[in-house]
Amino acid sequence: MRIDLSSAPGNPERPNEDWLSAAIPASGGGVLVALDGVTPPPGEVGCAHGVPWFAARLGGRLTELSGSRRDMPLDRILAEAIRGTADAHRDTCDLSHVRTPQATVVVVRWDESCVEHLVLSDSVLLLQATGGEVRAVLDDRLDRIPRERLRTEASADVLRNAEGGFFTAAADPEVAARAVTGRTPRADVRAVAVLTDGASRWTDTFGEGDWAACMAVLRKEGAQSLIDRVRTLESDPRRAHGRGKRHDDASAAYAEL
Repeated sequence: MRIDLSSAPGNPERPNEDWLSAAIPASGGGVLVALDGVTPPPGEVGCAHGVPWFAARLGGRLTELSGSRRDMPLDRILAEAIRGTADAHRDTCDLSHVRTPQATVVVVRWDESCVEHLVLSDSVLLLQATGGEVRAVLDDRLDRIPRERLRTEASADVLRNAEGGFFTAAADPEVAARAVTGRTPRADVRAVAVLTDGASRWTDTFGEGDWAACMAVLRKEGAQSLIDRVRTLESDPRRAHGRGKRHDDASAAYAEL
């Protein structure tokens, strides 16, 4: 097994709001976890702790439970991790605020029999079959919303964690049931990768290569090389960078099973 991971802030003067971790439990197999903390607009969010604190709490709990509780499916693990994180600041913060700290989530876990996955919001999971084919597992609800409905922060807030909108991990454990989940026989998977949208933009924003080409960069050059490629593209004034920030926090992890 080979695991390679890297994470870089979009702005070196601001904390990285991504969380990236890998675990190799004593019982065998492995786990990758990636969170992309949602940067709120200026103003009140109801929480005194901030997004990096939230991402670290939620990511740490997800990593622990995914590695130690093989008896629990990943959606239940996400629900428990959200509940535990909410309990850690429920007495001091307004968790009902629509902009309470939140994050996208990708978890992939494998053992000798299967590869399990969970994706919530716009981070990306890549599964490479033993024959070399690469499949992207996406939660594309945010992408399906017309851009005009997301034009303002207020209009986006109406769609956040709401029917007909998009879902992120925040303070409500029930959102775990909205995640994209699945299982693949272990014998059918050669490698897996997780990407926050700051790294996946090499493919889905800049179109430098398809998901198979993205996986090839991770395998041949490593996670940091993919992030470096993204930074070069972001710095080109001729390139449109799509919605969001020109330089976003970027995280990528690759595991060759």
